[in-house]
Order: sequence, then C-alpha cells, then structure tokens
Amino acid sequence: QVQLVESGGGFVQAGDSLRLSCVASGLSSYAVGWFRQAPGKEREFVATISWSGGTTYYVDSVKGRFTISRDNAKNTVYLQMNSLKSEDTAVYYCAAAWATSRIDSNYIYWGQGTQVTVSS
Repeated sequence: QVQLVESGGGFVQAGDSLRLSCVASGLSSYAVGWFRQAPGKEREFVATISWSGGTTYYVDSVKGRFTISRDNAKNTVYLQMNSLKSEDTAVYYCAAAWATSRIDSNYIYWGQGTQVTVSS
C-alpha cells in the first residue's frame, strides 16, 4: 500500500504561483499524475511524469504554466503552478500508477487532495 500525501495548496490571487508536493514511501517506483476536481465538475487530468522523470504530459490548459517534476531521493513529486487563473481553482490530487497515463482509472493509489483557490 502506498499512501500519498499532498501539500502546498492555498488561497492565492490570479497571476500568483504555488508549488504542490506529493510524498509517499516508495513513490520513486511509480509514474505519478496530478488531477483536479472543481466543484460540480468531473475530475480532470492535469499532468503526469514517468518514474524516471524523463517523460511528462500536460493537459493543454496548463501547458507553459505548470511544471511537473520529481525528486526520487525524497520520494516526492512536485507540481509548480505559475500564472494561476481562477479556472485553476479545484482540489488537486496526486496518484501513482505503473506508467504515465491521462486516464484516472489507470492509477492505483490516490492522495486525499489539497485545495487550491485562485481569486480573480
């Protein structure tokens, strides 16, 4: 069992930055994805990174603004979010899978989520 814990969410103004972290023992063996869910909306893929960090994918709406990275020595994956917009407001979840994927059902383990609120 891999227990993922997210942190770094908060309340910011449009244009600000936040860095989310996802930590878990053994996380270095897995691909990791970030998803988000806004009130009244379905969960949405945001970004994913391979176990080595060599492959990343992003949803089009965050390309150029968000960067996913990892430090396997710390069993931690990051999501650097710059130029935040009000439409980025959501609960952000990290999840672990055997390979990178944009599909949430391919992920085995999930964190509890961290709230990101962007005020315009």
